[in-house]
Amino acid sequence: MNDPRYPIGNFERLDAAATANSRAETIETIRNLPAAMRSAVDGLDDSQIDTEYRSGGWTVRQVVHHVADSHANAFIRFKLALTEEEPPTIKPYMEDRWANLGDAKMPAEVSLKMIEAIHERWAALLHSMSFSDYQKEFIHPETGTWTLDAALALYAWHSEHHTAHITSLRDRMGW
Repeated sequence: MNDPRYPIGNFERLDAAATANSRAETIETIRNLPAAMRSAVDGLDDSQIDTEYRSGGWTVRQVVHHVADSHANAFIRFKLALTEEEPPTIKPYMEDRWANLGDAKMPAEVSLKMIEAIHERWAALLHSMSFSDYQKEFIHPETGTWTLDAALALYAWHSEHHTAHITSLRDRMGW
């Protein structure tokens, strides 16, 4: 049986050449996430939205809010890397704690709208970037230096990873 924590497998950080070659595909994944996420939750009732995608995991609601939080941070990280002279050190955040804050209990629709807006702007930014822009970097205090090409690949994987948490739960539950 597949590991429900990683329904599409673990993220594998690619070298710079491989990442640049897959850039168009990863941008498309970013552009398509809002529709994919909306489709993944379409027709679920509150009881289903409040179901953990795996035992001990987040609920579907928390997953949707997490994607909005995470991708808002990612969008800002890209803008920081593009505009600062030296690679900025970004601020990590405690995802597990964010997933338990009061706003994570709001309807998923709130974060679906947020994801749509962020991804519309993010995709426009990504399409406007030059080859050298994708080589710019930011520093994550826990995982080191990331080029924007590598970060783009990570967030494309992240998009599919969390969408698959929901769709694989739906498959298992027959929803």
